[in-house]
Amino acid sequence: MTDDADAAIARLAASDALLVALDFDGTLSPLQDDPMAARMLPAARDAVEALVAAPATVVALVSGRSLVDLRLIAEHDGDSRVWLAGSHGAEYWVPGEGVIRHGEDEADAALRDQLRAHAEQATASLHGVWIEPKTFGFGVHTRRATREAAAQANRLVDDIVAAEAPQWRRRTGHNIVEYAFRHEGKDSAIAELRQRTGASAVLFAGDDVTDEDALASLRSADVGIRVGDGPTAATVRVPDIAALAALLSRLATERSHALR
Repeated sequence: MTDDADAAIARLAASDALLVALDFDGTLSPLQDDPMAARMLPAARDAVEALVAAPATVVALVSGRSLVDLRLIAEHDGDSRVWLAGSHGAEYWVPGEGVIRHGEDEADAALRDQLRAHAEQATASLHGVWIEPKTFGFGVHTRRATREAAAQANRLVDDIVAAEAPQWRRRTGHNIVEYAFRHEGKDSAIAELRQRTGASAVLFAGDDVTDEDALASLRSADVGIRVGDGPTAATVRVPDIAALAALLSRLATERSHALR
């Protein structure tokens, strides 16, 4: 554990009301060729459960996944005390309230379905390319494709979206390009979760480009953690999921001691 991590844990352990917000894929679960096969590593799940049990602590999963898919991979049931922010913060699941979804109209939904169908048709012959339906758009997965097929798929779908929905937001991640008619990002998800939970401090951890929006939005009392390599606005970096799980478990222990 680095000195930066030690100081961060000590500061968060003593905060009045803590929000622990965590990306899922690559942060709590290893990346999978089949995205729906993703599950938390046992150590990560143990750390999440320990934080949920800690005093004055809210845990939230913040993901680009649609809410329905996030609940499946997180094995999240109606009795869970874990908050969820899906679709980069366009839809939420709140303990005791259930689903809260920002609005969409029929025209948005119709265009989403039309573009997704066009993307599926354009990439149907490219082996290893998969179009993932999302609540507010779709994603182009290329983890199982060759580099050439991935580049061709992304080029084809970029052209489709540019021609039919140039106002849509485009995001890149680990072997995925996402397109959405809503423009929320993980920074707006953190802002909404902070307001809803009344948090005085936030810990956010992520591993991908889309997580940097949230990491860059954090305040002086907050802590950002980057899992793995890559440029980051985070103040703490850990090498892998196991190291993050150890840090989160330690935070849960120290917070429980500090506030009891």
